[in-house]
Amino acid sequence: QVRLVESGGGSVQSGGSLRLACTASGNTYSSYCLGWFRQTVSAEREGVAAIDGHEMAEYGDSVKGRFTITQDNDRKTLYLEMNNLKPEDTGMYYCAARRSYEYELCSPAERYEVWPNWGKGTLVTISS
Repeated sequence: QVRLVESGGGSVQSGGSLRLACTASGNTYSSYCLGWFRQTVSAEREGVAAIDGHEMAEYGDSVKGRFTITQDNDRKTLYLEMNNLKPEDTGMYYCAARRSYEYELCSPAERYEVWPNWGKGTLVTISS
């Protein structure tokens, strides 16, 4: 079982920046995807960004060019740098992990149901 704990949420004005972090512990897989998802008021849980063990990152269309996903070398800490934030980015942000094949693409476009490991989330609020 992988334990994930998010931090870094908060309230900022439109155009501002936030950096989220997620620490992973427990029995991580030998090869796995890490990702960020969010639950907004207007939509079901959607993928924001995902990254594999070879630093290949993918992003949702709504955040491309504004958000950046990174990880520490040991993959125990995942980050999401969020810039030029908009009110529609408001929501609960979750860190997730799933087993993967080596060199398998990790995509935020995957249904959230295929990701079995989740943190409890951190709230991001953007005011206009």
